[in-house]
Amino acid sequence: MGKRFPCHKISEGCASAPAIITHERVMFYQVRPEDGMMDEKNHEIRGKIIAKKVLIFPGGKGSSVVQQDGLYHLDRFGNMPSALIVKNPDPVLVAGAIIMEIPMVDRLGDDFYETVKDDDIITVNADEGYVEIN
Repeated sequence: MGKRFPCHKISEGCASAPAIITHERVMFYQVRPEDGMMDEKNHEIRGKIIAKKVLIFPGGKGSSVVQQDGLYHLDRFGNMPSALIVKNPDPVLVAGAIIMEIPMVDRLGDDFYETVKDDDIITVNADEGYVEIN
């Protein structure tokens, strides 16, 4: 059992996967649906795969259409993130996570963000209100 951090459930569910962290907002329309790779020019995680990972990020960006379309295509190709840990959820991102049934949480303390590293195995249990670094 690893270190647990309390969180707030936005979208229900549980998932465990490697973490990928970005300090920049994410436009899911700029993620290639065929392989889940971030393709946005000059993005901090350009060239990295978010598919089947726990994405830790500040929030979404872009219009509701591009956000939902991006998530839809990732789902269609089976390359959705396993879970989302977000600092600043917006209504578009929240709706997308709920519709696509991606576990999503927020309100983690600074101690979580100071502890977590890329590729740590993270368990997001939105239903029970915790995130665990395994």
